[in-house]
Amino acid sequence: MADELFKALADSTRRTILDELAERSGQTLFELCTRLSVKHQLRMSRQAVSQHLAVLEQAGLVESRREGRYKYHDLNVGPLQSITERWISPEETEHKS
Repeated sequence: MADELFKALADSTRRTILDELAERSGQTLFELCTRLSVKHQLRMSRQAVSQHLAVLEQAGLVESRREGRYKYHDLNVGPLQSITERWISPEETEHKS
């Protein structure tokens, strides 16, 4: 899991997507593409953004849910907390496992 997490975080576009989801969770692919284009001048296809979202979902950083025709994406900070606790407070992590 940690390898997938670091792989996901290694790409600047994926980190920008996480920034956008941290600012406003529950965005559709269309909303994310619009924000990346307007706010960050990142010109990329919806398919490319979708592929980045798939990597983030695989790492557990993004969760998605369907409501009708729309798919909403939410930030999940759980994996980030796990890796920070790993080095910042290893004793607490050892007691939890």
